[in-house]
Amino acid sequence: MIEIKNLHKSFNSKNVLCGVDLQIESGEALAIIGPSGCGKSVLLKHIVGLLLPDEGEVYVEGKNLQLLNMDELYKIRQKFGFLFQGAALFDSMTVEENISLPLVEHNGTLDKSFLSKTVAEKLELVGLSGIEKLKPSELSGGMKKRVGLARALVTNPEYILYDEPTTGLDPITSDSIDELIKELNDKLTVTSIIVTHDMFSVKNVADKISMMHDGKIYFSGTPNDIIQSNDPIVVNFIKRTGF
Repeated sequence: MIEIKNLHKSFNSKNVLCGVDLQIESGEALAIIGPSGCGKSVLLKHIVGLLLPDEGEVYVEGKNLQLLNMDELYKIRQKFGFLFQGAALFDSMTVEENISLPLVEHNGTLDKSFLSKTVAEKLELVGLSGIEKLKPSELSGGMKKRVGLARALVTNPEYILYDEPTTGLDPITSDSIDELIKELNDKLTVTSIIVTHDMFSVKNVADKISMMHDGKIYFSGTPNDIIQSNDPIVVNFIKRTGF
């Protein structure tokens, strides 16, 4: 379980998070939605300990991230896979080198045959077998997202964080990424946290939705709950997404 209590964060006197309270149950797929700039990605970075709060606490499996030393925080981070908004692949590396990088960083003595086998397994999971030797420049946008996801999976994480996984993709490719996220969540029994403003994606993949507004969690419920809501702020957001 991940639990966030009264989380505050400011940058250069600009308040971004203003008392976020959120509980994420193990095994669920949670979508965090809200307009651009509302603090969704900042919240995601707090969950994995890349940012520390000005006030409040983030607990992962009962451990307060602020109270951990670097070794303890590093062990917690190993439980997470992170798909970045732009996939964040290294252009100078092959697909295989990009995907195996977290394993090499964790343990530089791993056998090359083990690395190759593991990379092949993760590529098969995301539907991209046989592209190990390609460079990112040879991949489409959707393929880059899938390779980024394979890298997020390579350490067999218990939690997967998705930062705008369908941004910049055409509708057909977006649908395929949504299907993959849902399939992986069911198949691997991981906890998925999807930060997005794409309501079509939310409907496809989420068990639960938390909507951010004014630096807080404004609304929580199922996809049907939010679609049927009469709250003017929720209704306005949904209309602006074109849903």
